[in-house]
Amino acid sequence: MNIYLNTIGCRLNQSEIETYARQFRAAGHTLVSDPAEADLTVINTCTVTTAAAADSRKMIRAAARAGSKQVIATGCWATMEPLAAAGLIGASSVVLNDEKDELVPRLLQIQPDAIDLEPVEREPIPGARLRTRAFIKVQDGCDNRCTFCITTVARGKGRSRPIQDIVADIQAATAGGTQEVVLTGVHLGSWGQDFETRAHLRDLVVYLLEHSDAPRLRLSSLEPWDLDAAFFSLWKNRRLARHLHLPLQSGSAATLRRMARKTTPDDFSRLVHAARAAVPGVAITTDVIVGFPGESEMEYAESLGFVRQMNFSGGHVFTYSTRPGTAAARMPGHVDHAIRKARNAEMRAALEDSARAYQTQFVGVELPVLWESATALGPQGWTVSGLTDNYLRVTAQAPRKLWNQITSVELTQIGGQGLIGEIR
Repeated sequence: MNIYLNTIGCRLNQSEIETYARQFRAAGHTLVSDPAEADLTVINTCTVTTAAAADSRKMIRAAARAGSKQVIATGCWATMEPLAAAGLIGASSVVLNDEKDELVPRLLQIQPDAIDLEPVEREPIPGARLRTRAFIKVQDGCDNRCTFCITTVARGKGRSRPIQDIVADIQAATAGGTQEVVLTGVHLGSWGQDFETRAHLRDLVVYLLEHSDAPRLRLSSLEPWDLDAAFFSLWKNRRLARHLHLPLQSGSAATLRRMARKTTPDDFSRLVHAARAAVPGVAITTDVIVGFPGESEMEYAESLGFVRQMNFSGGHVFTYSTRPGTAAARMPGHVDHAIRKARNAEMRAALEDSARAYQTQFVGVELPVLWESATALGPQGWTVSGLTDNYLRVTAQAPRKLWNQITSVELTQIGGQGLIGEIR
């Protein structure tokens, strides 16, 4: 069969469809870049926001309209609203999150152990999900109870993958030419806490740096309460990418309490300062929610001021959207939509300003870049775009296609989409 895979949302969703890709290929099937060519389509959905849920529905309908003979919906939106997912025109069936690890063998009507992944190297998924970086799932689920988050409901309790399974996935990725591995999970920092002999994420990182040879290892989102100053000593190993994504959600202590976040602005600030002291040049990005129920003008001003004070190198701003089934949906004091929209614009501008200030520090510096896209220009060569280890987006001109290669680049100026460089 021809198989088309696509996803909405987080890096964990991306990791899961990469696993499906290896499983389908190991079973003798072909991945295609267009649902019009597909006998079977799998859409991994998201429900973290109302926009993500809408995009999930749109993607399912689009695959059916394109002519895919069978469209399977899985993931968080399909799990939270299985009847709505099954009722979409073109949707063939729904696979809930607690069944998704067995999705491929069930669809192919074979036993899971009949799929031998060991000889199958990782290949980037064709089409919109073409990625040079390999996203490796190390953990799923979450035991936190953040009052705005539906993901805990959709994904269930936290559970860690065994270290040898993670190593096997990384080996398959590097055998396929992957230059960067990204460790992902719903609550990545909780890895190992559910083992009979408890472990910590630092134990996993140390082991992987010693027992894998990926040129770069990157950590995805980390909750600040899972880390301490000693954690940052891991970055003595230069293969560990100098990028920390630490979700703040709000810079107001009162708002954080209503969100049931296990941190305060003061604790968060101390952690960021410890990271910057231990890891020169580290990029620290974040997530911020505006318009959370009860967020007064004073609380919003506190949050905005704190974000400006932290000088993040980038981040995402989310306008609060009610998710039925969460504690926040039942809270009083929902903020008017027009106010939420205005706050979003102002907060985004603050993060854009600090991102530009961070980029400015690196003009004139030479850094290695992993090239993630290459566009042919004709006889004059290629336009390439990629990331430094500290998450700077770089564009340059190259005499040849440099996709999925790491080369040294002098960062010469700030452009519209990041930095512009000259390849050395």
